[in-house]
Amino acid sequence: MKKFAVLLSLVLIAASFLWSCQKEERKFIDETDNETITSASDLTLLLLRTASNNGLVDDLIDENSCASVAYPFSVIANGQQVVLESSDDIQTIEQIFDQFPNDTDTLEIIFPITVVLNDFTQLTVNNQEELQALREACENGETNTPITCLDLVYNLNFFVYDSNQQQTGTVSLDSDVELYLFIQSLDPENYISIDFPVSVVLNDGSTTVVETNSQLQQLINECVENSSTDPIDQELFEEQLTTDSWFVTYFFDDFDRTAEFDGFQFEFNTNNTASATDGAISETGNWMFFGGANPQLELFFGSNVPFDELDQTWDILEAGDDLIRLRNVSSDGSTDYISYGRNPATGNANATNTLIDELTTASWFVTLYDDGGTDETCDYIAYEFTFNLDGTAMGETSSTSIDGFWAVVNNNNDLRLILNFDSSGSGNPLGELNDNWDVTDHNINLIQLQDGTGGGADILLFGRTSPTGCGGGGGGGGGGGSNPQELRDVMQSGTWFVAQFLDDGDDETADFNGFDFTFLPNDIVSAQNGNQTVPGIWIVSVIGNELNFEFDMDSPINGADDDEYKVVQFTETSVTFVTLNNGMIEDTLIFNKN
Repeated sequence: MKKFAVLLSLVLIAASFLWSCQKEERKFIDETDNETITSASDLTLLLLRTASNNGLVDDLIDENSCASVAYPFSVIANGQQVVLESSDDIQTIEQIFDQFPNDTDTLEIIFPITVVLNDFTQLTVNNQEELQALREACENGETNTPITCLDLVYNLNFFVYDSNQQQTGTVSLDSDVELYLFIQSLDPENYISIDFPVSVVLNDGSTTVVETNSQLQQLINECVENSSTDPIDQELFEEQLTTDSWFVTYFFDDFDRTAEFDGFQFEFNTNNTASATDGAISETGNWMFFGGANPQLELFFGSNVPFDELDQTWDILEAGDDLIRLRNVSSDGSTDYISYGRNPATGNANATNTLIDELTTASWFVTLYDDGGTDETCDYIAYEFTFNLDGTAMGETSSTSIDGFWAVVNNNNDLRLILNFDSSGSGNPLGELNDNWDVTDHNINLIQLQDGTGGGADILLFGRTSPTGCGGGGGGGGGGGSNPQELRDVMQSGTWFVAQFLDDGDDETADFNGFDFTFLPNDIVSAQNGNQTVPGIWIVSVIGNELNFEFDMDSPINGADDDEYKVVQFTETSVTFVTLNNGMIEDTLIFNKN
């Protein structure tokens, strides 16, 4: 607190010096008709609350409206460590909490931290118990709640008067802390007036200009009166809900079931009745809003499928003119989500459900993790991954088990897989997989993920079998102690067919329909389709740390030619190759054994 007092003294001294130096050249005149106020005036107290440190801005972190945490500091959110450099980084925490449909959100603050109280006093908090004591003091204390619904535009100039209403100088203030300390320093015999006009930024981002004390006081009072203490304003929510039509844009109940409501237009009426119709089928129902700290929307549409799934009391996560997001946690611990929007859903629920089905069927292994050009597959060679329908995940070795969460998001048919594993513990690499991954390809045997573009892109591939080596994929790998002869032996056993060929993402598998491939010891490959035989060559080599596969066929099946295939994984019955272009997966070639 002493440093703030020193700061204020310097501000006042500088202002007085400026006044004394300039008063011979120019006499300051208060052009507000001597609208002076004192430290006890209503407007002064409103200004004090407006200038107070806003402890509400980070309540997600400290749950204390009387204080904010000084930056930088670190937290662990759902197992991920996050360094917060500014209030903007709180959105990162919110995104982590919102990513996973069925997890329990956890937040651990890494102590010690510095907290700033409403009066800008700074305190060091060493542990959770001390932070809890501050919360309780805030809840039980009588403090002037900060006004956060508007912001003053600085700098602000004040005229200063003595008890005889004689002007003694001016003070120029450049921040909330300077304004707060200036008002706190006023003696009862001091009088001040504001050098108008003053600009004020409102909650909606607009700026208004006020010219008098009464205008400023009225603006602040109206702002406070119009600020709801509930997360959802009932009158506004009910107006949004009952205005125009709504469509189910997302419905998640173990799977993405949005398609079950395709074509249905929902109407919510002011008399608490509701309807859903697609022109041929019409269902009627009821709705009820419950406000308070945890606002809810109760829906009832009867027993007909699929509308019976809506018959729950839903937590309101978000409400606006064009989007309403709801959540329901069932007694069995599962979580359902529903979103209403103004336009019909555009995502392909079947694609989402296919990926979910593939993920939750049997186990997976990391067959490639390329971290911006660095192959780190070896870090995950011992882990077996399972993805459960309730949104939980697990990575297991023979000696450890690491929990996590996952979610599939369909944004206009662009699938994303969100991973979040516990990153704590020595030697635990799973935190590196935590990301919002683009799904570039998927089938029952391969999940192909990418984050970023160009040479700095990360690539993550899941396969059905564990790698036995490093630096180039499952079932062997290259350079990391594995012998490329393993792959040669596998491919020379029996005949093979092209199970999938993606050329720059385009599925051209049909070009190889009917062809059986035989890989011979002398690097010769032969493809037969009835009486037609097509020759070619194949070479397995180790380049650097990577196991590579070169493949060259004659026409008409030369579309998969490429001399830079990277071996992702191989088993006795399946081999997967990819090509990389500037860090991005370009082609995918999968052979399965006949």
